[in-house]
Amino acid sequence: MAIYPYFTEEHELFRDSVKKFCVQEIARNAKEWEEACAYPRELFKKAAGLGLFGIRTKPRWGGAGMDWWASAAAYDALRFTDFPSINIGFMVQADLTLPVIEELGSTEQKREFLQPAVAGDRIAALAISEPACGSDVAAIRTCARIEDDDLVISGQKLWITNGAIADFLVLAVRTGEHPHKGLSLVLFPTDTKGFSVGRKLSKVGHVASDTAHLFFDDCRIPRRNLLGREGRGFYYIVEHFQGERLATSLLVLGFMERSLELATEYARERSAFGRKLIQNQVWRHRFAETGATIEAARWLVYRAVDLMNRRQPATREVSMAKLFTTEQAQRVTYDCMQAFGGFGYTTEYPIGRIWRDMRLYTIGAGTSEIMKEILARHEKP
Repeated sequence: MAIYPYFTEEHELFRDSVKKFCVQEIARNAKEWEEACAYPRELFKKAAGLGLFGIRTKPRWGGAGMDWWASAAAYDALRFTDFPSINIGFMVQADLTLPVIEELGSTEQKREFLQPAVAGDRIAALAISEPACGSDVAAIRTCARIEDDDLVISGQKLWITNGAIADFLVLAVRTGEHPHKGLSLVLFPTDTKGFSVGRKLSKVGHVASDTAHLFFDDCRIPRRNLLGREGRGFYYIVEHFQGERLATSLLVLGFMERSLELATEYARERSAFGRKLIQNQVWRHRFAETGATIEAARWLVYRAVDLMNRRQPATREVSMAKLFTTEQAQRVTYDCMQAFGGFGYTTEYPIGRIWRDMRLYTIGAGTSEIMKEILARHEKP
């Protein structure tokens, strides 16, 4: 019987290639890009060359046709970027947009949008949240009215990762009055007349990741850009939230482990009061506790990966994984940052930006409060 979780030799080779890319192409430049509050667009093309955007996509569309364990291996290796700003951009491309297009899109839509995005020639963003709604998807106001063979879109979106650099959006719009049955998804090219990007939002973390405010002023796109069935958008979003939340859990798990690696490495090198930090019982015990927390998180996440990989119902397990990893990451990164003393509060070491950037994930992809509500509903009376 195979050991669970089952990583094959192919998965391990993939993990190694991604780690090498992260160390050589990203980590050494992370501080510079962080200070510039931007990173080069060509990183998407380089990442695509490794297959990061088509891990589970069928070979017909340029993907590798692998599984969720391959995605888990990739996220584990991506921790070596030491640069969460790029990880979230890659995640939006790989797991928030392209799987939706592959599942729902027509052959023509896959040729026009999916295939070039897998190749890194086009950057995608998922545009759901608005100024007045985030997790409350049914409250979306951005509307699309039908005029002949076109959809005319008006409204705005907020908190959109990759929004300022995207070539197209997977866009949620209102096509009817019913809160749930009146939403649809469309593929929206960002060179459409009437589309504009507001100022880049100033954030606490992920400062090099563009988080955009998007505006749609009577933007006309072909009706054939409707993704899936009209009026089914709410249900598509809810269904695909599971992949987004699982990917988020994997991303956060990776940076929890990276934080511990950085802290223990520093503690072995740093001396205080005539001894290495790692020789102090208080730090050995804290690192031991942190390691146990990370291992618990790993098995919770991997349980959700296993279910998703076998296409089994996984809402409960994914919600648990997302809640536990993102909440525990707050303490893990805090404790690891503490080991650096004053240096942890500077930008000289990556631990500071990891600690700061992990704060997002109890909010994004469904807040911790939403996760608890989902879990409460799944508990048996």
